[in-house]
Amino acid sequence: MESLTWGLTSGLLHADLAIRIGFSLRVIMRKRAPSVSFAWLAVILLIPFGGALLYLLFGEYRLGERRATQLARERPVLRKWSGALRDIPASDRKGIDPECLPLQVQILTTTGMPTMPGNRLELIDTADRFFSLLIEDIDRAESSCFLEFYILNEGGRGDELIAALLAARQRGVTCRVLLDAIGAKQFLRSRAARRLRQGGVEVVAALPAGLFRALFVRIDLRNHRKIAVIDGEIAYTGSQNLVDPRFFKQDDGVGEWVDAMVRITGPVVELLAAAFLFDWLLERGQSPTEYRGITGIRPAEPTGEALVQLAPSGPGYGEDTIHNLLLTAIYAARRELVLTTPYFVPDNAILAALRSAAQRGVAVTIVIPEKNDSRLVHYASRSRFEALSQAGVRIMAFHGGLLHAKSITVDGNFCLLGSVNLDMRSLWLNYEMTLVIYDRGFTKQVREMQCRYLEQAREHDAATFAARPYRQRVLENIALLLGPLL
Repeated sequence: MESLTWGLTSGLLHADLAIRIGFSLRVIMRKRAPSVSFAWLAVILLIPFGGALLYLLFGEYRLGERRATQLARERPVLRKWSGALRDIPASDRKGIDPECLPLQVQILTTTGMPTMPGNRLELIDTADRFFSLLIEDIDRAESSCFLEFYILNEGGRGDELIAALLAARQRGVTCRVLLDAIGAKQFLRSRAARRLRQGGVEVVAALPAGLFRALFVRIDLRNHRKIAVIDGEIAYTGSQNLVDPRFFKQDDGVGEWVDAMVRITGPVVELLAAAFLFDWLLERGQSPTEYRGITGIRPAEPTGEALVQLAPSGPGYGEDTIHNLLLTAIYAARRELVLTTPYFVPDNAILAALRSAAQRGVAVTIVIPEKNDSRLVHYASRSRFEALSQAGVRIMAFHGGLLHAKSITVDGNFCLLGSVNLDMRSLWLNYEMTLVIYDRGFTKQVREMQCRYLEQAREHDAATFAARPYRQRVLENIALLLGPLL
């Protein structure tokens, strides 16, 4: 009996050692960012058996064989189609500030998305106005309503939206709703979802997740985009989910969520419609051979003067696409850089870019929520405060709710607005959508919105922060170790 016990123990020890060595080599050979690799190595080496299991579940970009094959096949179709739009109409580089040209070229090179002139943009900085405008547009829809969001929740304006979709479908409008399978898990199982489906509205879950699927695909890789396209003529994108803040996560103690959206008319709407269709057909296992002529996708007439470029990101678009675009935007700053984000866990490259900007005389301001719905993110964020403050970066804590708007303004020349957070999950894992807007008038509006956030924010006190308890420092540094995995 004793020899059997010894044999089992020895076998387990050898198996554990083999697993740790094998998975450590796998992490090393993946050639990921050093911070990510070291974080996973720590997990694998410190947690017997469980570390390897966590890496299997969350450590690699596994989309599933069928989905990965289809994505690889269809991406060139979208890229070729969007590339043809460079001449319809021709992008006017004269309207782009010289400081913006490197970013414009980089987006075109990495995503194939051209800069589209002739757009009209309306900034929406309250959830109530967003719902009012979107519902009005759905009520006037004649052919199609496409919605792609991370979350849809019942309650308040959410119920009005559901009623508007059902009414539109009764008029013969094609209504399609694509929701993330994890973010909208509760809604997808609700009576409201069944009502929509029974009423003829197509409701599809993006990136289905489950215990069995976790063996084959990475379940924490999510579709975090927020897109609405009505009749192929009007589009919305930004940070707002289809939730009424008065009813959403009220038990978290962080206040109402504060978001920003853009209502768009003009040529770039065609690209947003195509982005939706690409995601929709990918989930349905269908393949478009050509985008033009498909319901809801058609050329949109110029309605304004704004130059706009889409920057879609996520697995299949190049794992570092949006990360590198943000670095370019930060390094482009010469006078002022203002960023708002709910989740601030930058990697070393972005941290260095922000510090470098402040050290060369750029007025860098980061606005984050004072209270966060993730304690781990809260502590990981605070672990970066000291280095940023020493470099001259101003850190502001917004106390008017959970600031969920993701915005960047650079020198008043251009701005970025969309769904991307400044954390590793958004930058490396999730499917996101960012608008890059080369328009000083609209950038001024975004900057004014940021000023309103600053009016409800307290400046980080470096001296008080330096005197924080040792226990808090330990928690921050532990969270920082896990930062690359958040």
